[in-house]
Amino acid sequence: MNKITFLGAGSTIFAKNVLGDCLQTDCLREYEYALYDINPQRLEESYLMLSNINTNSNQGKAKIEKYTDRLEALRGAKYVINAIQVGGYDPCTITDFEIPKKYGIRQTIGDTHGIGGIFRALRTIPVMLDFAKDMEQVCPDALFINYTNPMSMLTLAMNRGTKIKTIGLCHSHQTCIPELLGRLQLPIDGLNYKIAGINHQAWLLEISRYGEDYYPTIRKKALEGPIHDTYDLMRQIHPDTADSVPKEHRDFPVDDHDDMVRFELMKQFGYYITESSEHSAEYYPWFIKKDHPELIDAYNIPLDEYPRRCIEQQEQWKAQAEKLVHNKDLTHTRSREYASGIIEAIETGKPYSFAGNVMNNGLITNLPEDCVVEVTCLANEGGIQPVHIGKLPHQLAALNMTHVGIHQLVVDAALTEKKECIYQAALLDPHVGSELTIEEIHNLVDDLIAAHGDWLPTYH
Repeated sequence: MNKITFLGAGSTIFAKNVLGDCLQTDCLREYEYALYDINPQRLEESYLMLSNINTNSNQGKAKIEKYTDRLEALRGAKYVINAIQVGGYDPCTITDFEIPKKYGIRQTIGDTHGIGGIFRALRTIPVMLDFAKDMEQVCPDALFINYTNPMSMLTLAMNRGTKIKTIGLCHSHQTCIPELLGRLQLPIDGLNYKIAGINHQAWLLEISRYGEDYYPTIRKKALEGPIHDTYDLMRQIHPDTADSVPKEHRDFPVDDHDDMVRFELMKQFGYYITESSEHSAEYYPWFIKKDHPELIDAYNIPLDEYPRRCIEQQEQWKAQAEKLVHNKDLTHTRSREYASGIIEAIETGKPYSFAGNVMNNGLITNLPEDCVVEVTCLANEGGIQPVHIGKLPHQLAALNMTHVGIHQLVVDAALTEKKECIYQAALLDPHVGSELTIEEIHNLVDDLIAAHGDWLPTYH
């Protein structure tokens, strides 16, 4: 059966981009698109939106179906796209931020690494393992395409705990170079580059322009400035909210711009990192310090950024819903999302290159074989082939390793329900471990488990 199932279809804007792209892909125009969500209102909104896109941009060729029965939504699927959020903003994101705050631990995003990422993984992995059990029953050969964070931990859990073929996809690889060169106002033609590492901590290892090493120019310009805004790129990446992006361009001094953390990491370790400064600030022990509040202003760190975004998105959705859900004339232009390109490549043999999260298995030789890495992959009629990278520079491998062990321990906890693995993961976290004592970290974990209640299994 030619069927694509979308789990978490109530993520309406994301469903528009991912499935709208598929509807604009010739070999996928007549597929069935199975939408599943536990929120019936959001499911209905996505169904109406995609039905309009199918009519206006695809001559109604596809079959759009909505399901409240997950097993039936998955039955016979060739591809399963996952974009769920377990526990939502209220209560679980609030819990992830407010409980650590009582211990003096502040966060910015809290969805990938750190104590927030640990607990987001612990409540999401059991749900994804249930997905896999259903898939093993009704679509065992389907490719599971995961967009949900924390990417590394969830992709690792699916690979370790199930038989389902799984690939993880993230946007940071796509935006890394446009953001860097845009801020530095450097030309973007004639580029070749290599990026690898782990999710949200992958590194721009090499970059050349017309065969010449580009890094000396980049490093020099990053130290000298000025640093330009990225408003044009933001409008391209987020067209649905383009009207809210400032129209007048700005230049900033090297000691006061919105990418201070990444530029500092490049200064100290020699390489630019894929993920944003607001994410990266909480991944290391140096930027958010309760005894050094001056660092927040020095590095322009937006504390509590993710909860703020959640509230804004809820408010914005009321206006966006009218434009997307009830717009009978709605069309779609293919976006930058990877999923449709990957599926098209597998179905037609047309090669497609993308950044994927996969089991290492020797791809990066100085990271453990049994961890998840983010590397360039090639999709074609043979499936997905990750690219061998070799050794990372020692300092970059060391930074990756501060999180790789934590990811493995969190998945250990999820698969065995042993509480000691959660304690160990929290103790090893660079941010939490640099701020709290062993006793405080144990108490923090206990408080987070208690506050989550039924959102977590019982740990022993």
